[in-house]
Amino acid sequence: MKNTWLGRSLSLVPIAALLILSSCQSQQPNAATTPASGGATATTAADTSQKRSIKVNPSWLLQGDNAPLTMAIDKGYFPAEGLDVKIERGYGSSDTITKVAAGQFEIGFGDIYSMMEFNAKNPNDPVVAVAVPYNRSAFSIVTLKSSNIADPKALASKKLGAPAGDAPRKLWPVFAEKVGVPADGVEWITMEPKLRETLLIKGDVDAVSGFATTIVPALEKAGKKPEDMNVFYYTDNGLDLYGNAIVVKKAFLEKNPEVVKGFLRAYFKGMQDTLKDPTAGLESVVKAGDSLMDKNAEKRRLQIALERLYITPEVEKVGLGGIDPTRLETTAKQVAEVLKITAPPVNQIVDESYLPPKEERALPAAGDRKPLT
Repeated sequence: MKNTWLGRSLSLVPIAALLILSSCQSQQPNAATTPASGGATATTAADTSQKRSIKVNPSWLLQGDNAPLTMAIDKGYFPAEGLDVKIERGYGSSDTITKVAAGQFEIGFGDIYSMMEFNAKNPNDPVVAVAVPYNRSAFSIVTLKSSNIADPKALASKKLGAPAGDAPRKLWPVFAEKVGVPADGVEWITMEPKLRETLLIKGDVDAVSGFATTIVPALEKAGKKPEDMNVFYYTDNGLDLYGNAIVVKKAFLEKNPEVVKGFLRAYFKGMQDTLKDPTAGLESVVKAGDSLMDKNAEKRRLQIALERLYITPEVEKVGLGGIDPTRLETTAKQVAEVLKITAPPVNQIVDESYLPPKEERALPAAGDRKPLT
């Protein structure tokens, strides 16, 4: 499998608008993505001096699919639990897990499979998931239909682009095996995250890997329509992966169990409110964001989350944030084989004992869920 670094010196003029958008988004300051700087937090409580301050890392910029978090802030659910929650932007799931382990954030949203790898390398400083609000993963390979790649098998011998630490890229060997493509039969082009969609449109790569919630809205912002893309979700191709989980440092969890329980109670109230009224959830995110936030792009992200990530038949059975142990065990073994680590027991990956009772985090009935408008 070839790997090539594609630098910044490429000619990007024909699609400068996309590059400018991506660059602006990637350079938003922390304060702009923290509701504490204005907006949502201002409505939560008149006095936060007696509340426990909790820094939360959403794994990337504040985005539409973070609506449950901002809704819980807006509605005062966190202050009711004695918590003063502040959001600071992240730089990817793996980075979130590292920073949670280092104590820079009390709570983060990260990929549990990347967490497995981190814990294998850092057994004395483990991180654990306490809930999985994203029941399905947004991992995907995205192509433009103009490339004539209509099926994942057609990726063989093509150029694929992604940042070096991209989680879907790391799991490419498993995806390749499932779709019948030699894992080493493609050439990977390494690029900065903000160049990913730009280089796909320019034709420098045939496909890119990443979160569909990131790639699809960026391509649409650049003028592409849904019918111009092929999105090959890992979950549609033999890898029934869970999405981002709420993760905490194990040492913090053991010392502060009630803080974590309170956070989860508040968060899932916000999630239920978002599912009942996603338009209000979107407005909550926009209010918490800054002037660089594109409402249409965030609406698209939230729509993808509503259609593919939050609401599934499994969630109807196990409740919001819960898991199917058999499913997690299967996917953990699939990933562990690729990462060349030992798959840990399920209860060392996700500890559900801190979740609210199932009836308190039930998926709202379909009739109670408004459309996103």
